[in-house]
Amino acid sequence: MLYKILSAALWARAEPEGRMPWAPVDVADGFVHLSAPDQVRETAAKHFAGQRDLVLLSVDPERLTPDTLRWEPSRGGAPFPHVYGDVPLAAVVRVDALPFEDGAFVFPAPL
Repeated sequence: MLYKILSAALWARAEPEGRMPWAPVDVADGFVHLSAPDQVRETAAKHFAGQRDLVLLSVDPERLTPDTLRWEPSRGGAPFPHVYGDVPLAAVVRVDALPFEDGAFVFPAPL
């Protein structure tokens, strides 16, 4: 499973658009940033600290459009999953609230 953190407001556009919306950073970089299970907590802490009204999307990589997923060096040289193209709604298999409480994100179980 791969993960994407979005604002709830941005995620609300998914159904009308028929795809997972691109965050501003995705638009700027030209691909959709995702995180592996061992990366998503650090991604949340580094890029979303203190933000409210977030959702955590669970993305099944087997449901992505073929040949759009690439693992590329990013933070600290670690390979991160990037999608070059749209993420179809069918690839998003779970949506959870990602609350920020007592200075930390509360992730759903299991992750």
